Amino acid sequence: MKRTFIQNPSYLSVLRSTLATLVLACIAFIGAQAQGKSTSLNKVVARVDNYYILRSELEEYMIQAQSQAQGQQAPTMCQALERLIVNKMLLAKAEIDSVIVEDKQIESQVAARMDYMAKRFGSEKNIIEAYGKSIEALKYELREPIKQEMIAEKMQSKITEAIKVTPNEVKKFFNSIPKDSLPYIPAEVEIGQIVRYAKVTKAQNDELRARLLDYKARVEKGEDFTSLASAYSEDLGSAQRGGDLGFAKRGDMLPEFEGASLKLKPNELSEPIETEYGLHLIQLLETRGAEYHARHILLRPDYNRMDMSAPKKVLDSLYNLIKTDTLKFEKVAKTWSEDKSTADAGGLLKDQQSGSSRLPLDASMDYGLFMMLDTMKVGTISAPMNYRTDDGKTAMRIIYYKSKVEPHTASLKDDFEKLSNIVLANKKTEAVDKWFKKAIEDVFIKVDPEFQGCKMMGINLQDN
Repeated sequence: MKRTFIQNPSYLSVLRSTLATLVLACIAFIGAQAQGKSTSLNKVVARVDNYYILRSELEEYMIQAQSQAQGQQAPTMCQALERLIVNKMLLAKAEIDSVIVEDKQIESQVAARMDYMAKRFGSEKNIIEAYGKSIEALKYELREPIKQEMIAEKMQSKITEAIKVTPNEVKKFFNSIPKDSLPYIPAEVEIGQIVRYAKVTKAQNDELRARLLDYKARVEKGEDFTSLASAYSEDLGSAQRGGDLGFAKRGDMLPEFEGASLKLKPNELSEPIETEYGLHLIQLLETRGAEYHARHILLRPDYNRMDMSAPKKVLDSLYNLIKTDTLKFEKVAKTWSEDKSTADAGGLLKDQQSGSSRLPLDASMDYGLFMMLDTMKVGTISAPMNYRTDDGKTAMRIIYYKSKVEPHTASLKDDFEKLSNIVLANKKTEAVDKWFKKAIEDVFIKVDPEFQGCKMMGINLQDN
């Protein structure tokens, strides 16, 4: 299957977005149920081995895909069904090949999605009111689609993990594009940041410690740790298991958490331990070689009551040093930025999909950041400003407008990284195509007569 550069994204990229869209569709579907919307719940439009695709799933996927099209052509009903069937095929083959995802990874993702929903709605209370269901019920309904998403992604990675790209392949690909058909690349920018998180006030820290010490005393008097964790822990992922984190290998957890856990004897309780996530009351259950099994109660600080004086003092000082050329931004970011995802790269923000530091200067960028860059010149830094991280933390940051690439016609010299990513995506697409044509022989697929005119990668669904 031939793919064209830029205009048509690779099937693999589409598949990756499909997996995320499926979970968003699930959230939307839960909302539709809560609001009493009519859906064809029992209509099965396709079956892939033991996995079923409902019309409601297809319709919700179409709605989500259309809302995320961002000016590009949304998939047709047949294309949407194709993407859902490939997703189910990945799951079916993963089951055959014994590809699994650990429960703690699934719970971590469930917690992340619930945190996202809490930010979107303002609080857990608002979520409950909006959906008419408890947090536990919503987590239960999200767990299976998230598990399927993660297994499908792991299976997809297994299919494509050995694929590499050489410079000659990139050059050959570029030369194959007619010169009058070279795509127009929109403006792109490189942006750096130095982030300092707001600190928990002493009053709030003391309040959280007192609550944890109270829970500790209650457990020592005979109260059930599991019940307390279920009722009070703000770690949404582990709370429904009574705070149980399962077995962890050394190095899996934050150093402060792991250090405190390994100092305990089985069933012993820690003092309140502070990490970047909040304060923990830890109970060690057992050790097994290089692994340990612990549970905890986590209390998070109220990010609206944080102390901004410390990060402002640090960033004001760093701003003046960088402004006077006493220190270079990249070195300061590596040493002083508390955002681990960007600090090692000298503060540079990177595209999560491609890993490129060149970000499109368009509507996909955070609106506040987009407007800020509009007032800055390349090579300058911003004064320290308040900032709310993606996971809801209160912080301050300095922005560095490192470079800007003006809109231009693609060239091998200026766009080698982008071209390389396209070639890699196309090679992975070919691998998925090849895998599909072989795997379809091992998987039972049946579609509703309404869709038997659809094709999957050139194959009539009714022919399987």
